[in-house]
Amino acid sequence: MPAIVIIGAQWGDEGKGKATDLLASRIDYVVKFNGGNNAGHTVVIGDQKYALHLLPSGILSPGVIPVISNGVVIDIEVLFHELDALIARDVDVTKLLVSANAHVITHYHRTMDKVTERFLGKRQIGTTGRGIGPAYADKINRVGIRIQDLFDENILRQKVEGALHQKNHLLVKIYNRRAIAVDEIVDDLLGYAERLRPMVADTGLILNQALDAGKTVLFEGGQATMLDVDHGTYPFVTSSNSTSGGASTGSGVAPNRLDRVIGIVKAYTTRVGAGPFPTELHDESGEWLRARGFEFGTTTGRPRRTGWYDAPVARYSARINGVTDYVMTKLDVLTGLERIPVCVAYDVDGVRVDEVPVSQSDFHHAVPIYEEFPGWTEDITGVREFADLPKNAQDYVLAIERISGARISAIGVGPGRDAIVVRHDLIDG
Repeated sequence: MPAIVIIGAQWGDEGKGKATDLLASRIDYVVKFNGGNNAGHTVVIGDQKYALHLLPSGILSPGVIPVISNGVVIDIEVLFHELDALIARDVDVTKLLVSANAHVITHYHRTMDKVTERFLGKRQIGTTGRGIGPAYADKINRVGIRIQDLFDENILRQKVEGALHQKNHLLVKIYNRRAIAVDEIVDDLLGYAERLRPMVADTGLILNQALDAGKTVLFEGGQATMLDVDHGTYPFVTSSNSTSGGASTGSGVAPNRLDRVIGIVKAYTTRVGAGPFPTELHDESGEWLRARGFEFGTTTGRPRRTGWYDAPVARYSARINGVTDYVMTKLDVLTGLERIPVCVAYDVDGVRVDEVPVSQSDFHHAVPIYEEFPGWTEDITGVREFADLPKNAQDYVLAIERISGARISAIGVGPGRDAIVVRHDLIDG
């Protein structure tokens, strides 16, 4: 049985949660392998809408074991808040496993995130202010707090003291803020320990044993390819590896055990935060897409920047991630357009460029070269077979497939759990 990775192939908010939910009835484990509560998945089940931020979306599927693995940074307060909200709605959360090696987001990480972002002024990255970047920075600087540290007060105190030694100097002398007391952080974290303890496990071992036993494991990436810290639009990126390679480092499952990589693309493009976005629309078309697609952040509520589909970005994502299948979401949002532009290449200083430029400056100044496709007016939200889509909608999907670097195996045609057209099986191929 396979190990499957689901990743965002644009700048996030593509609908990864829906794709995970589509497969959930056939999988045994769903693993969140990167990021923190700086992104969100919205899953609609019947007339119920669930907004998840830190938890894997597979937690909504009975029989699936949800896993938060070592590549994630965890705000424990947020974790328990999400769990309590699901418990109040009669969702079983007792199967959740949390890696002992995952790093913890503390109060001082959130504080540092907000004050440093404000300090940047016009050069702000557009972070969510939830402490994700500072927690990953501490991880790399080897002064991070891990989940397992909460069960040894002496080690926890030593690590908090080490982390705050530098941060308090910065807060007081640079940012004109008060120093943070070691006891304040230690007491706060220790208060979560006993409730957390039953969930904590060696998740890397468990996942490898599951694959050995023939179980199906789904790795669910947070954020997206163009926000990857190595392969995205740096520095306007997240602080972790949100590409398929991150599934291995973020879980302890080797790359040669990953069988399929499913990339998620919207039928158009959005992004949140600052940074290059060649197809961004600043006119009524952009407002139309935002309103029709309800393009507001699941986590922040911020309006998303909107633009037409960018094929060079899709090809780049297919190459970087080894995408075997694409799932296109929100095709229904385009219903009613007379013509639908698609970016097929860029103009950079008068030169046609068919791939994402390696230079950040070139990408920032890239002007999209569009090809237009005829639209459709028919309501497609009830369609479940590709042949039943309007001819122009079929042609649009097939054209996107030809220029995106991988086959489009499923198409989202509405917000509902079952509002999807499947062209190829995403597990068995």
